[in-house]
Amino acid sequence: MPGSILYIHGFNSSPLSTKARQLVAVMQQAGLSDHLRVPSLHHHPRQAMRQLEASIAELGAPLLVGSSLGGYYATHLAERHGLKALLINPAVSPHRLFDGQLGTQRNFYSGETWELTLDHVQALAELEVPAPQDAARYQVWLQTADETLDYRQAERYYRACALRIQAGGDHGFQGFAARLPALLSYAGIGHEHYAAIDFSTF
Repeated sequence: MPGSILYIHGFNSSPLSTKARQLVAVMQQAGLSDHLRVPSLHHHPRQAMRQLEASIAELGAPLLVGSSLGGYYATHLAERHGLKALLINPAVSPHRLFDGQLGTQRNFYSGETWELTLDHVQALAELEVPAPQDAARYQVWLQTADETLDYRQAERYYRACALRIQAGGDHGFQGFAARLPALLSYAGIGHEHYAAIDFSTF
């Protein structure tokens, strides 16, 4: 039985992000769409967590793939449920990054506006967990030219995990499509499911 994947997008992002769309397309070509969930997360962390818990219940024991703020959510859920996680330029202690950022926000994809409040920040703080210590359950993919987050924070926090640090790139993570075979393998999806896929087309 092939593994399953729960993709967790970042702050003010959506399933329309480049990485999410590439992953959806690959899973469709592999005939494994039923093994993937890419929820459109509510901006409030408590509601987002309810959505993610529901997706985990549907999939069983998915690989959690979290980008940016989604990496923070994935870490909390991986520790809570003993799941594997693959984190892409993950946010560390995001509640500490919102100083001076309270107020109106806009989703990059839907254009929806909403208010970032102290309650959002407090809800994020409640999700913080001690630094993971299990290299077998965590892969952390970082690019050093991330313009949004300092990759060195994640490098320190996840130092006991399997780190993949690439020079250059950006916050969106350049070259993600080329890394998808590694992601699928880590999720427990056999090579036979994607051997015929040309990943250079994504």
